[in-house]
Amino acid sequence: MMRNGEPVSMNDPEYAAAATLIADTWKKCEEINCIPRTCWELHDVIIEKLGIQLPETSNIVQPFHIDMASGLEVGENVFINYNCSMMSCGGITIEDGVQIGPNVMLVTTNHDFAKREWVLHKPIVIKKGAWIGGRSLILPGVTVGENAVVAGGAVVTKDVEPNTIVGGNPAKVIKRLDIK
Repeated sequence: MMRNGEPVSMNDPEYAAAATLIADTWKKCEEINCIPRTCWELHDVIIEKLGIQLPETSNIVQPFHIDMASGLEVGENVFINYNCSMMSCGGITIEDGVQIGPNVMLVTTNHDFAKREWVLHKPIVIKKGAWIGGRSLILPGVTVGENAVVAGGAVVTKDVEPNTIVGGNPAKVIKRLDIK
């Protein structure tokens, strides 16, 4: 239901299974983050403990935080810098060649404003060659276009066009890139 974007009540007995999976993933992340490792050592531990299909050419730097490992898809030549928080119940797709700076938050979950016990999920897609600057926040349902740049500290509430630089809160187009 989460992946389909359907509202889910946190009081629903079926939600308890998801909450248990999330808590288990948090625990595994905590265990992984407690032991300092090189990117190469960490790569294999992430695959082993979380089951994320992380290509050999891609790396995640610790510490990192994720709530549902099965909701994360990572392409080739991706670099995710330290302290990235990924709320991935709604699904996060990171395509080839993406660079993500430190302290970035990727959030696919929100609450219904009228019924706050209802959880809403929308996927995040970061297209090929995009660059997400440090301390950026990408909100549910956003697609960051191919070769786009999200300036550090931006709060991205809407889709980002390919080959653009966005920044601010809420993020707005700063410049269009001439990429061939």
